[in-house]
Order: sequence, then C-alpha cells, then structure tokens
Amino acid sequence: MTNPTLDESLSAEDDDEGTPACVLVFNASDPSGAGGLASDVSAIASVGAHALPVVTGAYARDTAEVFDHFSFDEEAIAEQARAILEDVQAQVFKVGFVGSPEAVSTIAEIAADYADVPLVAYMPNLSWWQEAQIDLYQDAFRELMLPQTTVLVGNHSTLWRWLLPDWSADRSPGPRDIAKAAAELGVPYTLITGIPLPDQFIDNVLATPEAILGSEKFERFEAVFSGAGDTLSAALAALIASGSDLVAATTEALSYLDRCLDAGFRPGMGNVVPDRLFWAQPEGETTPLTQEEAQALQVFDMPAHDTKH
Repeated sequence: MTNPTLDESLSAEDDDEGTPACVLVFNASDPSGAGGLASDVSAIASVGAHALPVVTGAYARDTAEVFDHFSFDEEAIAEQARAILEDVQAQVFKVGFVGSPEAVSTIAEIAADYADVPLVAYMPNLSWWQEAQIDLYQDAFRELMLPQTTVLVGNHSTLWRWLLPDWSADRSPGPRDIAKAAAELGVPYTLITGIPLPDQFIDNVLATPEAILGSEKFERFEAVFSGAGDTLSAALAALIASGSDLVAATTEALSYLDRCLDAGFRPGMGNVVPDRLFWAQPEGETTPLTQEEAQALQVFDMPAHDTKH
C-alpha cells in the first residue's frame, strides 16, 4: 500500500466551483465541545470546507478530564463512511481518536480503497486511558493506519514516546528524528507541535527525514487547553482539501490555531476551549437598539412551549 503523492493528490478540483471541498472525518463525539467531532466540524467550516463526520464512539468527559470512552462497533463505522462516500467525493480524510484497534483496522481498509485521497492522522495524548488499551490502540495505528497516512500530526512529547520509545540520547529527539521514525512506517510528512524552546516559546515543525519544510514559533499561553490538536489537524485537512499546498496549509493552520487559542474561553470549571469561530465575534462595544428596532424584533419572540408530554 502506498500513500498518494502530494503533487498528484492534494488538490480540490471540483465540477462545481461553488461547492466547498469536503473532508471525511473519523472521530469520537465529545460532549464538552472541546475536541472530537465538534472541534472538527467547526474548524473545517471555519476555514471554508465542508465536514463529513463519521462518529466512531463517544467520550464521557467534561472540560477538565476524560472519564471514559465508548467505542462504536466497526460495522457501524464502516456503514457510515461507505454510505456517504458513495454519494459525496471527499478531497481529504482526517482521522482522530477512533477508540479501538478494530475501528483502526476498519478505517485503514476504507482508506486503502480510496488510496488517491490524502489522509491526515492525529495522535492525541491518551494518558487518561488504561496502559494496556493505549498499547493495543497505538500498535494497531502504527501497523495499519500509518501506512495510509499522508501527514501525521501530534505533540512532540506524544510522538516521541510512541514512535521512539527506546530513545536513549542525552538530547530529546528533533523533528527530523521523529519524522524519520514515522517515515519508516510509511508516513511521508510529520507535523510536530509543542516543541519546547527557551523563553516560554514553542516550535511547530513540518518535517521529513531529509528536511524541515516549515516551522512556526509561538509564545506559550499561560493556560491549559483541550481540543488544540483536533483543531489544528482538522484545519490542516480542510486547507489541503481546498487546494493549498502542504507548506502553505501548515502555516495557515498553525496561525489559525494560534488565534483560536488567543480567543479561547472557559465554558466550565476545567480547561480552556479554543474559539474556532473567533472571527465571527463582534469587535468592540455594540450599539444599543433604538426603541423602534426593539419593537420590530419583538415579532420574532416565541412564546414558551407549554405543551405537556
């Protein structure tokens, strides 16, 4: 099995110029709205593409932590994906956390059937899960999903511990070290985020084993976020689907994430959630409505629904 080449595949040619590019997304439902499918759909729409969301399971979580995850049966996942793929052409696949080795196998099989479609895979931090489950999931992802992956996205610490568990050098692995480990498993491009730098900065690097293709440095936020990785990988997938080349898409996706984090909000008592629609928020103070405007809007007030069921 081979990955599609970016020169041949990363385009969004469409018969209808007015139709946004489509991204088929495999991810879990997250009731906090921080990550999972909620993050994917809002980020993809925000940068101008259309999401085709396939539910792979559901988290039991709040904005602070994950308590559990409930996986969908692999047949249910396959039926969702194949049904929409018979109807709609996806320009890119995006794979987040899909919950089980069986789901990984099913999605890898679907990706192999659409080998000309680029695939962006995101490996999140799974420290909330049991160690045995993490090992089984990551082993399946390594063996089955990475050979189908065009761009792997993950935090430096997560990718280091997963792809280079026996690293013994005094220095931490650099982006090309991690990209080389990913390339040995079939991944041509790796986007490594959160690389620590001096003076409270972090680096984010798109790399291959041979070269650094691009990097963006940002000042570290004094906050703990949920959903940043899903936001970044979804935006990247959407920008690639819309026709941007990989380096330009990476730069724009990282800039988009930085602005989402800068506008982040805390909806509950836990972590900060990226504001993926920061650009839609009103700027400055709003002007109060005049009496005539207020009266005109009263026509839209709906009475309370008092029907008793």
